[in-house]
Parts: sequence; structure tokens; C-alpha cells
Amino acid sequence: MLSAQQAQDRAAALIDLARAAGADAADAVYSGGSSEGVQVRLGKLEDVERSESEHLDLRVFVGRRSASIGSSDLSDAALKELAERAVAMASAAPEDQYAGLAPEDRLLRGSVPDLDLDETAEPSPQELLHLAQAAEDAARAVSGVTNSEGGSAGAGRRVFALVTSHGFAGAYGGTTRSLSASVLAGEGANMQRDYAWRTAHHGADLPPPEEIGQQAGERAVARMNPGRVKSGAMPVVFDPRVGGSLIAHLAGGMSGNGIARRASFLLDHAEGQVFAPGITITDDPLRPRGLSSRPFDGEGLPTGPRNLVEDGRLTGWLMDSAAARQLGGQPTGHAVRGAGGSPGVSVSNLHLAAGAVSPAELMADIADGVYLTELIGHGVNPVTGDYSRGASGFRIVNGQLAGPVAEFTIAGNLIPMFASLSCANDLEWHRAVNVPTIRIDGMMIAGD
Repeated sequence: MLSAQQAQDRAAALIDLARAAGADAADAVYSGGSSEGVQVRLGKLEDVERSESEHLDLRVFVGRRSASIGSSDLSDAALKELAERAVAMASAAPEDQYAGLAPEDRLLRGSVPDLDLDETAEPSPQELLHLAQAAEDAARAVSGVTNSEGGSAGAGRRVFALVTSHGFAGAYGGTTRSLSASVLAGEGANMQRDYAWRTAHHGADLPPPEEIGQQAGERAVARMNPGRVKSGAMPVVFDPRVGGSLIAHLAGGMSGNGIARRASFLLDHAEGQVFAPGITITDDPLRPRGLSSRPFDGEGLPTGPRNLVEDGRLTGWLMDSAAARQLGGQPTGHAVRGAGGSPGVSVSNLHLAAGAVSPAELMADIADGVYLTELIGHGVNPVTGDYSRGASGFRIVNGQLAGPVAEFTIAGNLIPMFASLSCANDLEWHRAVNVPTIRIDGMMIAGD
């Protein structure tokens, strides 16, 4: 895998080849990654995995015609052929009035911000093995745990580079460190499974493996002998490890690409009051060591913190350059690049600002409700906002958790769900989407 500077140089060379082949404009993206992981089960080594990959993607423009193509062969001959094929493909493509690179006057100028995403030291396979074993041992030591799906530890590295023909060149790297454990409690039909995991850029930001394991074991034991919940409308409380999915649905609905296609449940709510007053949701791509931090976006524009929701109101759409042209706006620095093709739109590190009450106070007046610790399936319609997910968790009776429940469905629509959302003060910061405990009243429960 190339270093950040080598990746940037290789992408720049591909741009030169595209211009020589007849492209009016072009951008090139290098993405490379390596990872190593160790899996143990019942105290014994079960698997060691090592992978490495790298890819160069080229997008060229011939007038308003464009084409994208990529290759994992980074040799000079392969890249020359790649550039020539891309230009030939673009010349035969239909015109797109919204196609083009980002506005030149909005490109990031100067040095790329250092967000402390890269850890120099790399753990050895023996260190990863020790971490995985420690996590699983702690999980299996919890009383009531009867079996294990294993413990794991991993380390990885990623390099991303972007070069455009109109003046942007930048690259950055980042490391990942991960720990997890998954165990079972109980016997036979009453057996329950749960897990715990953490990911960070730096190993020092991970909790001890014993903490991960103990959390996994205690979660599994707490789910033993689940009951059923009656059907009806009631308050639903989302644990922070599942509540972030609600905020992710909001960000998806704010994508300018979806708005331009009229395919978003937020279409009629531009800058509208979607949440209760006081609710703030922030996207911060420059958060040091943030899991989804990025110093520039997928088109070379600067990134920066932005409130997606202020005092309960939307602040506008998230747009790459194509969506901005279509909607008559300006790109917002939220473009991302995948494996080939045009940019998409995505957020980085999201968080829902903490409320003023504790989780216990948030639930205190709930006579009958459910506390969710797991969501199952993907039953969310991004066009209508209709929401239906399988779930499990705990009953809430007179403001207290009152035993595990499973095999029920929660349903609603995201617009009224957001309107009734309230939150506690226990905001967590170790995920890409960080939220406190969330409460939504009046959701429909389908159980017994």
C-alpha cells in the first residue's frame, strides 16, 4: 500500500494521462487499506486474517459528458490504458447539464488539517491475540454465561488521496483499532446472545479488553428468559448503542441528491421545525480522532462543523456539486467517494446534543413502555419515512426496567417520531453517530 504522499503523486500522474488523452477536466481518487485481525473462541486461536487492497478511480469530463473507471493495477501501462478508455467512454456518453468538478473558488487551499487519525505504532499479532483472549476470558467469567462466539482484536490502516485537474491535491491516512466479544447465556430455547465492541483510531482510546468482555457477558445474562410485550401505543426509549440509527436516517433524508430526485421524506420540510425546540444535531468532520473525521470532502472542498438541526429546525440540505447545481445552491463539503462513480453525499461525526435530565428521570413517568437495546432488520422507507423494525430490550414499568422482552416490532413514521423525541444527559462519544438515551412517545408496538 502506498503512503499518503505516494498515493497523491500517483493520482496526479493519472490526471496528467487523462488530460493528454483528451479530457477537458478530471479527478482521481486513490483508496488503499490494510487490516489484520485475530479471532479466538473458548480460549483458543480460531482465525488470523490479513488483507491489503488499493484502487485508483478516475472520473473524466469531455464537455458535459463524463465517465468513471477504476483499476487495482497501478502500473504505468495500466493507468495509460485506463485514461484512454475513460476519455473514449465519456465521449460516447450523454450530456449531463449538472456534471462537473467542484467550483474552483471553493477548493481547500493550503495545508490539509491534521486530525490525529494515524497511530504510528502497529500492534503485533501476539498483542492482538492477547487482547482478544482477555476480552473473551472476561466475558466467559460472568456468572450465567454458558458459551462463546469469540473475542476479537484488529488493527488496520487506510490511505485516501484526491487530485483534481483544476488545482486540488490532498491526501491523509488513518489507523483503526478494534476490540469485541460475543457470548451466550442460558441453555436450550432460553439461550440469549449479546456482544460489546469498540473501534478507535488509536489503541489508547479503547477501553481495557476486560471491560469489553464484562460488558458483553452482563448484557447476555440480562437478556435471559425474555417475556413478551403487549401490542399498543406506548413510549419507547432507545439505548445509546441503537439510538444513533435514528439520527442517521435524518442525515440520509437531508441528502441533496435525494431531494433533487424528490425521493426523501424530508422533501417538504426544508428549514422546517422537525424536532422540538432545544434539539441540536451537529456534524463535525474536524473532530480530532473522530471515527469519521476527514480534512476535506470527496471533491476537494474544505470541511467544517455544521449544525444540521438548530433549536429543532433543519438548516438546509447536504449537497455535493452536482446536487447544488440542480437545486440552485452551493456545495456544502459533504461529498464522499466510493469505489468508482460520481461523488455521493454523507455526514461525518454526528452527535445529538445531550438533554438536561438523567436517563432515570427521562423514564420516570413511563407507566408502561419498552427500553430498546437491539434493532433488527432495515424496515425504513427513505421516501415516506415509514418506520418498522424488529426489536428486543426491556420492559419499563412505573419508570423502572422490569425484565427482558423480545420478539416484537416497533413502528411509526420518522416525522412524528422526530417531533416527539426527547433525550437524556448521558451523551456518549465513541461512535461515528453519538447520542444520549432517546425517548419517543406514542410508537406502535406489535407483540402479543
